Amino acid sequence: MTQHRGPLEGLLVADFSRILAGPYATMLLADLGAQVIKVEGPAGDDTRTWMPPVRDGVSTYYLGINRNKRSIALDLKDPGDRAAAQELARRADVLIENFKPGGLARFGLDYESVARANERVIYASITGFGAGKGADLPGYDLMVQAISGLMSLTGDPDGSPYRAGISVFDVMTGMHANIGILAALHHREQSGRGQHVEVNLLSSALSGLVNHSSGYVAGGTVPYRMGNAHPSLFPYEPLPVADGELIVIAGNDGQFRKLCQVLGVPELPEDPRFGRNQDRTANREQLRPLLVEQLVKRTRDEWFRDLIAAGVPCAPINTIDGGVALAEELGLEPVVETGGVPGVRNPITFSETPARYELPPPGLGEHGEEIREWLKN
Repeated sequence: MTQHRGPLEGLLVADFSRILAGPYATMLLADLGAQVIKVEGPAGDDTRTWMPPVRDGVSTYYLGINRNKRSIALDLKDPGDRAAAQELARRADVLIENFKPGGLARFGLDYESVARANERVIYASITGFGAGKGADLPGYDLMVQAISGLMSLTGDPDGSPYRAGISVFDVMTGMHANIGILAALHHREQSGRGQHVEVNLLSSALSGLVNHSSGYVAGGTVPYRMGNAHPSLFPYEPLPVADGELIVIAGNDGQFRKLCQVLGVPELPEDPRFGRNQDRTANREQLRPLLVEQLVKRTRDEWFRDLIAAGVPCAPINTIDGGVALAEELGLEPVVETGGVPGVRNPITFSETPARYELPPPGLGEHGEEIREWLKN
């Protein structure tokens, strides 16, 4: 079978995952040259049916996380298909799965069974809440957003908790899985041995809550919902301007001085209430109207131009199309085509081994005949 080119060329990944965290992880590996074989049940990955939106009748959700893969449809209850799956696992450098813990054991595809036949395999399991006492909990991102505390931090202070606009912990866990896989591959280069890599949504969530989870475990502080405000910085939020709102950031005292110079209020940093970040944060309710009084005099584009020129971080609040347009304007080439299907480029740039975009997201079982023949040889 033809190999992809890239930094992971020659790596065979057996992808027994579905939905988001696993497929996102394996697409990133495939972009970097790994040969990824997507194993689907007869009904296919659930995201094939998650629509709208669609492109040419295919779910864009599915299209967004499955390029550069080959698909084979296998019914693991069928002895012949099960044998093909086991042979694929025996040959794989990496196997990634997100079945319910223990769910693959009856098919001889659990870690212990696969490792007996393939001692070099890196076997990556993605679960919602681990393989112990949380094994029976279903692993949905929205559940983890609620349970982890993220939703308690998202939304208006006096309103209801909100979910993030994306399945943020699925994506984060997929990336954590890849970090674990690549670390295990490095260890294999040294030891010759594979290992079991386990990640779960809740652990990734608590790690990804960074300053908030640290504030609790190290400082005993339970953070609360502050809308768009930051608990440790001010300004660091949307502020009104003449034609809407602009994100305005003063990440340090020097940036605040520059902000005040551009706004025409250079005296504010000399006020003891506002000179240091901790003082500005403590006195944000006194400082906010003084900044807004100046900001509402001009438009967001005017302020964006002048504040950025002065070294003050700020940003318009775009919709997705605006974000893509700016990335294009900056030369980041955010959109790539794979077999005529547009997608978002792999975010990693390599000087020697760039990401490749060779195979469009596969139809269900599109490469089944080719893969079955290969597995027989």
